[in-house]
Amino acid sequence: MGRVRPTYIKRAARELIERYPDKFSTDFKQNCLTLNELVTLKSKSLRNRIAGYVSTLLKQKKEV
Repeated sequence: MGRVRPTYIKRAARELIERYPDKFSTDFKQNCLTLNELVTLKSKSLRNRIAGYVSTLLKQKKEV
């Protein structure tokens, strides 16, 4: 089983996908670079967690 993500990470990821649907992909590293351009985040770990969840959501959407 994986880790449970806090609501604020899920909310931020969904909002970013809604605002910029064409800027994100299923690639984690590309999402990290895109987040650096779009949003000012306090920490690297927060950026990585949001980018990881964005990747996961887009992979799930791609499967359906």
